[in-house]
Amino acid sequence: MDTQRRSLDGLEAEWGRRWQEEGTYAFDRSKERADVYAIDTPPPTVSGSLHIGSVFSFTHTDFVARFRRMRGKAVFYPMGWDDNGLPTERRVQNVYGVRCDPSLPYENLTVSERFDPPRSISRRDFIELCAAMTAQDEAVFEELWRRLGLSVDWSYTYATIGWEARATSQRAFLRNLARGEAYTAEAPTLWDLTFQTAVAQAELEDRERPGAFHRVRFGPVFVETTRPELLPACVALVCHPSDERHAALVGTTVPAPLSNVDIPVYAHRLADPAKGTGIAMVCTFGDLTDVTWWRELHLPTRVILGRDGRFTAGPAEGLTVPQARRRIVELLRESGDLDGEPRPVTHAVKYYEKGDLPLEIVSSRQWYIKNGGRDPELREALLRKGKQLHWVPGHMRHRYEHWVNGLTGDWLVSRQRFFGVPIPVWYRLSSSGEPDYDQPLTPDGSRLPIDPASETPEGYTEDQRGKPGGFVADPDVFDTWATSSMTPQIVSGWERDPDLFARVYPMDLRPQGPEIIRTWLFSSVLRAHLEFGALPWRDAEISGWILDPEHKKVSKSSGNGVVTPMSLLEKYGSDAVRYWAACGRPGVDLAFDENQVKVGRRLATKLLNASRFVLGFAEPAVPATEPLDLALLAALSTVVSQASAAFEAYDHTGALTVTEEFFWRYCDDYLELVKERAYGDGPAAGSARAALRRALDVQLRLFAPILPYVTEEIWSWWRNGSIHRSRWPEPDREAGDPRILTTVASALGQARRAKSARRLSMKAEIPVASVRASAPELARLAQARTDFLAATHIVKLEEAVTDAGELTVVCTW
Repeated sequence: MDTQRRSLDGLEAEWGRRWQEEGTYAFDRSKERADVYAIDTPPPTVSGSLHIGSVFSFTHTDFVARFRRMRGKAVFYPMGWDDNGLPTERRVQNVYGVRCDPSLPYENLTVSERFDPPRSISRRDFIELCAAMTAQDEAVFEELWRRLGLSVDWSYTYATIGWEARATSQRAFLRNLARGEAYTAEAPTLWDLTFQTAVAQAELEDRERPGAFHRVRFGPVFVETTRPELLPACVALVCHPSDERHAALVGTTVPAPLSNVDIPVYAHRLADPAKGTGIAMVCTFGDLTDVTWWRELHLPTRVILGRDGRFTAGPAEGLTVPQARRRIVELLRESGDLDGEPRPVTHAVKYYEKGDLPLEIVSSRQWYIKNGGRDPELREALLRKGKQLHWVPGHMRHRYEHWVNGLTGDWLVSRQRFFGVPIPVWYRLSSSGEPDYDQPLTPDGSRLPIDPASETPEGYTEDQRGKPGGFVADPDVFDTWATSSMTPQIVSGWERDPDLFARVYPMDLRPQGPEIIRTWLFSSVLRAHLEFGALPWRDAEISGWILDPEHKKVSKSSGNGVVTPMSLLEKYGSDAVRYWAACGRPGVDLAFDENQVKVGRRLATKLLNASRFVLGFAEPAVPATEPLDLALLAALSTVVSQASAAFEAYDHTGALTVTEEFFWRYCDDYLELVKERAYGDGPAAGSARAALRRALDVQLRLFAPILPYVTEEIWSWWRNGSIHRSRWPEPDREAGDPRILTTVASALGQARRAKSARRLSMKAEIPVASVRASAPELARLAQARTDFLAATHIVKLEEAVTDAGELTVVCTW
């Protein structure tokens, strides 16, 4: 037994290597489903670096994995990388100074530095740059996860742009299409001008932006609008049915300013009488309410804004949105149709969550998957699924239900980007070259994954691509959530590895953040419901957010990462950082506090030193028999029950709290009480040593999910195998009376405080001490009298029985 290590430094490198070599966390595929605990690990977005919030939430998942493994489960704990989509494309564009132009030929580029000025490259070159960059980022991420001590089985990794993910994503979509759950349609679409792509409802966010209300004359009535540039796209005015101010206009027409076109007036429930003048113009399209009015009132379409953000018709043709706004306002002033000056206002504007410009709405052909937004029966089924899911904490279910109830349309899954999973369809071209969107051509499942841009449909040859009578590939890729929604199926080997699928699916746990309940969690529930009619997992553990010193959420986009995770791990050690993470409960936000990391470091150091002291005694030849020793083990038995119940309920904070509190009692009270006896000879000394070791054994296992490195190191000094493959401790029902330890510890504490008040050494003698307590407490103190006197150095102890009140110790010098 080697107990010479006196520092925590270097534990990560040593044990990380040994865990990998010895397969400590390898998943046992021989286990049946009932003996498996399967985790649908969140694949972090591979674009840049991880922040401290990622460390926080991923560590919580590892607590679960380690506990379940010690409970005897074969833990299936894979790791994925979310490497497709806009974040990766933007990073490649910014780092290398490139833009993708699918019309350009492939150059097989090797890029070592940023192009200045930026240049355009082919789609294939661009995708290769994306793949190379994500591979670099994935290696950095894996290094950090390994350093942190995530007990992942690294032989089960995947990437959302990888072969398995592409095949799974495409297969699920083709089945959706075959069942009528997926469809393509030309419709108003939320459009991001920066990324030149459609955006789904789940990816929107409101941002407060300055604007202005413009009071514009429509014949006999005034309309106040913040979007005067859309005046040429106005197809109607609407007021509320109960608004008597405009009731006489309903059913008539009014002249539009600048064009004098007749604009019909309608009544509709969504018009807000308190907003502006109470009557609003309907443009195609200014916002989502315009889309609703256009659809429900069966209005015509006047498209004036192109996908590039420039106007295609009217007096502002060729101008950007801000330019067009200024031009239309100038014309309204000249015509006398602008009443007064614009009135400044700050209002919420819709943005793509990763975009820099306000969203516009354009008409485009997109792919959709039905999600209950327009199907009440499907909506109710998904709400029922939300109730069947076990949420941790429970109130997070309300976020899910709020999202489902607020859906206004089906899920838009196509994106006009490049680094993503291709939509696996082609379209026949008529003799005039028009695509037949009603009957898309699909590949056989054996050909998946497939890239329609470079592969042909059955019965066609490459020279027919793009020619009348031939075919054309769908140019789009799936939204990243359309693939990430399939992570339970991707990692479990659906349709690829039936044996693995039977052992791990449906999975046990989905851990994730609260902000992606509406995206990742909901879409995963939807896809599993459509394919299997069941949930993809039993439990959902939702983490909280990490807050910066100003109590704002730490995120990549905000750049307020506080401190880099690797620097923390190098400075304090992984166990210390994990301790800090364990202080935050699921669903509860936690402010980053480096002092808490320091506390974790001190705890790990104390555990190392206390263990060295305990294991310095010779192996006991007898079991614990003394009342105080049995009292310690009885108290520990209660802690085991409490910590086990807490871990079972995903309350790692509660488990840590009770374990840590006991550990400090063990060190500060029990160790001091039995130290002299343990150094002696005979059965009483053996009893102390036996209790010390037995309690250390149990405490190491209780700490192991939180502090894997220091517990593994100490375990190796005197036990065979890994502590992380040992059995979780069970309560000891045959132990003694824990009240003995409580009573003696209380008396010990008072004696110490008396010495501290006199600024005496703890080894100083106390000539006389008087203990006043109830008869039962004095009886308990008597069972550890020798240990108490030895620890306090009391020469003479007087006792007095009281009928009531707490135990008191009065020391006299």
